[in-house]
Amino acid sequence: MTIEQQLAESVISGMHSLYGAEVTADQVQLQKTKKEFQGHLTLVVFPFLRLSKKSPVQTAQELGEYLLREAPAVAGFNVIKGFLNLTVAETCWIELLNELNRQPHYGIRPATEQSPLVMIEYSSPNTNKPLHLGHIRNNLLGFSLAKILAANGYRVVKTNIVNDRGIHICKSMLAWQKWGEGATPASSGKKGDHLAGDYYVLFDKHYKAELKALEATGLSREEAEAQSVLMAEAREMLRRWEAGDSDVVALWQTMNGWVYEGFDATYKRLGVDFDHIYYESQTYLEGKKTVLDGLAKGIFYQRDDHSVWADLRPDGLDEKLLLRSDGTSVYMTQDIGTAKLRFDDYPIHRMIYVVGNEQNYHFQVLSILLDKLGFSFGKGLVHFSYGMVELPEGKMKSREGTVVDADDLMEEMIGTARDISNELGKLEGLSPREADEIIRVIGLGALKYFMLKVDPRKNMVFNPKESIDFNGNTGSFIQYTYARICSVLRKAKAQGLVWPEQVAPDTPLTTKEEALIQLTADYAAVVREAGDTYSPACIANYVYDLVKEYNQFYHDYSILNEANEAVKMMRLVLSANVAGIVRSGMSLLGIEAPERM
Repeated sequence: MTIEQQLAESVISGMHSLYGAEVTADQVQLQKTKKEFQGHLTLVVFPFLRLSKKSPVQTAQELGEYLLREAPAVAGFNVIKGFLNLTVAETCWIELLNELNRQPHYGIRPATEQSPLVMIEYSSPNTNKPLHLGHIRNNLLGFSLAKILAANGYRVVKTNIVNDRGIHICKSMLAWQKWGEGATPASSGKKGDHLAGDYYVLFDKHYKAELKALEATGLSREEAEAQSVLMAEAREMLRRWEAGDSDVVALWQTMNGWVYEGFDATYKRLGVDFDHIYYESQTYLEGKKTVLDGLAKGIFYQRDDHSVWADLRPDGLDEKLLLRSDGTSVYMTQDIGTAKLRFDDYPIHRMIYVVGNEQNYHFQVLSILLDKLGFSFGKGLVHFSYGMVELPEGKMKSREGTVVDADDLMEEMIGTARDISNELGKLEGLSPREADEIIRVIGLGALKYFMLKVDPRKNMVFNPKESIDFNGNTGSFIQYTYARICSVLRKAKAQGLVWPEQVAPDTPLTTKEEALIQLTADYAAVVREAGDTYSPACIANYVYDLVKEYNQFYHDYSILNEANEAVKMMRLVLSANVAGIVRSGMSLLGIEAPERM
């Protein structure tokens, strides 16, 4: 039983004894005491005034006196207006520390075969360009969310939908066909996803030049776009692909093969993975079939040009295109098919789409359409809508080739970590192999933490220079503190010290140690909150607060040189448990915690 649960039971007894009132545990509001006041936990008494029929101060005073007299967990109290600040008995903190020490996986709820299954979709790349900075935030959020939900006792399936067909893919293919001169990843020395991306940019360059030439003849922008030969060729290539043209399909398979190899290398370096990958080239057919079934049932309608639409005006929205006049599919068609196949493949309790907030409308429409088509899961889809990530210089544009490439960014982060570590002398005494590994962990840890510490629903600016700092709210600072604790524990073992499984109940504690035990014990509640709110930022900022508190303790008190043997053992147990929570929390963020730095 937690300290909060013990106090809640005592408050319930007190309300019955003092006022003859029956209250429930849900009505007992306990929160951490603000730092400017004395105490550990604060009881809000305002909800009890109608029962006590007394003033806030008098009610708090009477409850405080009762708890001090009857509750062993309470060692003191003070009243500030309608708030009762409680000081928890020292023995309770030792008991709590021992409880933490008995649970090597404290805060983590393992799933069972009966646990609800959650499917999380993230990444969703297009095979016409490499992964970029925006994809990094998406992948890190999705992967971390999967680990957090698993820690909350769910069975989790991590999935990816690869957008491997469509007009944008044909643009890259057409450009390679026209201007590629047979280039391959091997002949060019480029990763396959980078090579395909170059031709996507090249298509846009030629397309803009064509439009400019047409507009110079007096045509409007709309007229020029309608007369574009290049775009017409791209559309024709898409039509031929959907018709199964062998030459187009062969080129598509070749170029997509290059891209998949590139993606796999990027995912591996970023440290994310998937349990099941779906491909739009497979799911769009199911989507077309489902849409045509909906058309036959009168759920959708067809215009004179043979395009198929959904009329969502009765739902307060507009009309939505589902099939073009030439019969080709749109993204919505693919998503309908993918959703159907996923629920056919898995007994999904909840489907979560990790997709940027610019797609809010798309997922609102998808949910409505699936519901109209009779799928019971339609209304239950969850769009984990996150904010965009930008650079200090502003937004990125794929077509213009101004995106920050994911591979380049990871390389830059590792290089920056190396420069800073060398400058601070943190690599001294390490072999080249050890140094390279630690630098990789620091660089990627800094990138991941910087991305995940921000509320996912907010837009953010990523500044590589700010992300690696060994003093501040950064992954590097957390990793360094973890390595520092590991160093203390190694030195203790080297001295032959073996800390006990249970700390002696009469071991004296400082207020700093009490606060650190309290904060360490908060981890379980933080994991629950992160799962309930879909927010890795809860974990990130909690871990930062924990290591900041530990560093203050480490600065103020000796561990290995402490003269009192019981206190020394307690501090080693406390340090080991802080390290375990830091390692666990960082793992939920997909970040490695090195034992040496």
